[in-house]
Amino acid sequence: MGFPDTRFSVNLSILFTELPLRERPAAAAAAGFTAVELWWPWPDAPVPERAELDSLRTALEDAGTRLVGLNFYAGQLPGPDRGALSVPGALSRGFRANVPVAVDFARSLGCTSFNALYGNRVAGVPAAEQDALALSNLTLAARAVAAAGGTLLIEALNATESPACPIVSAPRAMEVVDAVNAATGLDNARFLMDLYHLSMNGEDLPEVIDRHTARTGHVQIADTPGRGAPGTGTLDFAALLDRLRKNGYAGWTGLEYRPDGATGDAAFAWLPRPLRAAR
Repeated sequence: MGFPDTRFSVNLSILFTELPLRERPAAAAAAGFTAVELWWPWPDAPVPERAELDSLRTALEDAGTRLVGLNFYAGQLPGPDRGALSVPGALSRGFRANVPVAVDFARSLGCTSFNALYGNRVAGVPAAEQDALALSNLTLAARAVAAAGGTLLIEALNATESPACPIVSAPRAMEVVDAVNAATGLDNARFLMDLYHLSMNGEDLPEVIDRHTARTGHVQIADTPGRGAPGTGTLDFAALLDRLRKNGYAGWTGLEYRPDGATGDAAFAWLPRPLRAAR
């Protein structure tokens, strides 16, 4: 596979997990990557101790890795929560508390891209009530992100793995993007195009790329089925990433796959080393 025009980042929350979190930036750098992204690293702590934040910041800086994407607090990810901002109670309160902390941490590292995951539907709470809560929290997040010169990302998951998530298609995610932008007037909400999730939903990926690239703020990839590395499944990533480029996408493409037991450099055998560093 050849991807000379793609800027890759590696997600340290799903890759290099054989190592403690603080050691992963250096491992990514040793494998040739200069850009990384993260799910919120403390699933039980929307507001972790300052020492935890400082330790991770130091690890990223010492490794020479650039943070290019960060999830807001989303509960246990992966896990039964899979999102927080639309779930009444402790999860949504955690999301709101997390927003200024996450924005401050990311901004200190030059990161301006933030993924806000919708929560699962919960029993006993009308969908309309959850959606209203989600819009309120997304509006809060979009304004905080805008103050940092950043972009708020809305991602569609897949219905097979997240059957209780209401955002499981590109059109539905775009509805949320539009609603947030209309509520804030800031136009800083964008689509996170995860080709793995969209493929699992049976969507026509070339059509999604043609229709939504102009409003896409970030791309993530893993192969289907299995969420493995590119080349382990059925997706033609050379063609898909080339199509994104031809549609004008020049942002980051996050590697968010399960390495199937491979560790270190071996988890990236499909990607020539010269193409791993940010260009």
